[in-house]
Amino acid sequence: MSKKTHQQQLAARKAKRQAERDAERRRQRRNLTITITAIAAVVVVIVGVFVVFGVGGGKKDTPTAAAPTELPATAGPDNKPKSIPTALAAPLKRPTPLAAEVNCTYKKGAEPASKKVNPPADGKTKSSGTSKVSLNTSIGDLQLTLDSSIAPCTVKNFLSLVGQKYYDNTKCHRLTVGEGLQVLQCGDPTAKGSGGPGYSFADEVYPTLKYGRGILAMANSGPNTNGSQFFIVYGDASGLTPQYTAFGTVDAAGLKLIDKVAEAGVTPENGPQDGSPKIPVEIKTATAAA
Repeated sequence: MSKKTHQQQLAARKAKRQAERDAERRRQRRNLTITITAIAAVVVVIVGVFVVFGVGGGKKDTPTAAAPTELPATAGPDNKPKSIPTALAAPLKRPTPLAAEVNCTYKKGAEPASKKVNPPADGKTKSSGTSKVSLNTSIGDLQLTLDSSIAPCTVKNFLSLVGQKYYDNTKCHRLTVGEGLQVLQCGDPTAKGSGGPGYSFADEVYPTLKYGRGILAMANSGPNTNGSQFFIVYGDASGLTPQYTAFGTVDAAGLKLIDKVAEAGVTPENGPQDGSPKIPVEIKTATAAA
C-alpha cells in the first residue's frame, strides 16, 4: 500500500469518526430538548391542575361561591370557629348613588337550570327602596332585608326566584368557620355548590364595599356570573375583597341561629374550615312580604 493511499484511508476513518461523533452529539441534543420539553409539559400540567381545581375542587359558585376557599383561615378544634364576632357590619351604602333607574339584563347560561325557573324580564329597574323576605328554615326563621339602592338587579332577581319558589326545599350546602371567612352559603337546589338557575347577570359591586356580620351577598364563580347562590356573613369576613354583590342584610335573631350552626362545626369536605354544616340547614319556604 502506498503512503498516499494509507493517508487517504486514515483521513477517511477520521472523517467517519468525526461524523459519528457529530451525529451522537445531535442525538444527545435532541434527547435533551425532548426531556426539557417533557419536564416543561409536566410543570404546565401540574400548574394547570392547581389553577383549574384550586384548593376547593371543581368550578363552583364561591364567595365560591361563596368566598374563595384559598383565603387564609384558621379554625378551632373539631372544625369549629375559634370565635365569632358579634358586632354587626356597617350599613351598606354606595359612595355615589345609582341613577333612579338602571338597566338589568339576565343572560341564558351554558348550563341548564338545576330547578325549573324563568329569568326576570330584562329592562329598567328602580334603584331605591327595600324589600322583606322571610326564609323559613329547619333552624328557625331568617328575616332578610333587600336593598335596591345597593344592587337593584340582584334584588329583582332574588325576588323573582322567591316568587317562583326556587329556594323552597333546598339545603344550605356550605359553611366556613375560619378566621377571615365565616359564611353560610345557600341557593343551590342540587346542594353540590355548582347548581344555578340557568342564567347569569352582572356584578353590582363598588370599591368601598366591605363585608361583615349580617351582610347578604351573591356567590359566584367569577366576574358577572351571579345566578341563585347567595351567602350570609355571620361573623368575620375580613378576607373578602369587593367582588361579591352585597344586596341586603339578615336580622340579628337569625344570625344567632346561624351562630349555633357554626358552633356545631362543619363536615370538612373542602378543608378543615370549609364543608357542609354538621347541623343541616334547609330552606323550607322563602316568602316575600306583600
